[in-house]
Amino acid sequence: MLSACSSGSSKGENQDLGSKPPVQPQVRQNRVNVLPGMPPVENPEDLYSADRPGQLSPVVKDFPSRVYVPNTNSNTVTVIDPETYKVIDTIPVGRQPQHVVPSWDLKTLWVNNDLGNSLTPIDPKTGKAGKAVAVHDPYNLYFTPDGKYAVVMASMDRQLVFRDAHTMKVVKAVPVHCYGVNHADFSPDGRYFIVSCEFSGELLKVDTAKMEVVDHRKLPYRGAMPQDVKISPDGKLFYIADMVADGLWILDGDNFTRPRFLYTGKGCHGLYISRDSREMYISNRGEGTISVFDFTLDKLTKKWRLPGGGSPDMGGVSADGKVLWLSGRYNSEVYAIDTKTGKQLARIQVGSGPHGLAVYPQPGRYSLGHTGVFR
Repeated sequence: MLSACSSGSSKGENQDLGSKPPVQPQVRQNRVNVLPGMPPVENPEDLYSADRPGQLSPVVKDFPSRVYVPNTNSNTVTVIDPETYKVIDTIPVGRQPQHVVPSWDLKTLWVNNDLGNSLTPIDPKTGKAGKAVAVHDPYNLYFTPDGKYAVVMASMDRQLVFRDAHTMKVVKAVPVHCYGVNHADFSPDGRYFIVSCEFSGELLKVDTAKMEVVDHRKLPYRGAMPQDVKISPDGKLFYIADMVADGLWILDGDNFTRPRFLYTGKGCHGLYISRDSREMYISNRGEGTISVFDFTLDKLTKKWRLPGGGSPDMGGVSADGKVLWLSGRYNSEVYAIDTKTGKQLARIQVGSGPHGLAVYPQPGRYSLGHTGVFR
């Protein structure tokens, strides 16, 4: 079934997938009928136009630049100074921290203590942790584009839990039939989002305003394990990493039709957009590589190999766009990678089981969650 979906994909090409080249950032008249309360779409042809180097929100411009690494087995967050590549702090948190998530208003970093059933807030201005908030099964965390709700990916509870974005009080718990809800991204107008279900190989389409699952789809590959989800700069396609199929599912979110497939490498896992919106960095955890997908050429153009191997997982891009930061999930380390050459700049020892690290601050007007999805 996979070979039928991926004809020619072993060379990193799929000529059937059309994606317009991103344009230079500029403010345009809003042509998108957005979710009420959501900030206007500045450039419908490039959803990431607010994420350019130097475009830091006034909220974060005075925050020190740091890399926050949740160590799932050590129950800590390692804090790294990206200028020196040195560990400067270790913060005790709850049991099994999975991701460090910037809040919608950019003021707080939330550590998702999955088995600790709590969220630990970190003040990114001081680097100090606050009192944990009780939240059940917070594997991952997103925010609706209007800033009203936090959406907890309650993986083992099999729920999407909409909570007040500030108090974290439950507004609505939405049961799902699939197993392992974990990652998501939103449509250009914010009216729906696509969710991956890791343990049952499915995708969900969720109506944001109604807080309801409106469609679901089984991926056409036995044992599929979808992971990270990212929308293309032009908003036409969703890319879903699959660490068993070893590549990307490419989905028309509006029509939610059968996705196409593109092979990238063993253990395809995390997806990160370059600061110029032209490329996407893809971590292949099972083979210690990073694939680079060019949106303008609509194909894979490079593959970088970590010297000595590794297990590149989740992370983010530096504010200036020059460094890709990734956790080494099974090696108790973090990698800093030059985004121009693919050269490893540093390999830093951290706690056990590093997972969804956050580079902060980053450019953008607001955060949609995960390790930093900014618009």
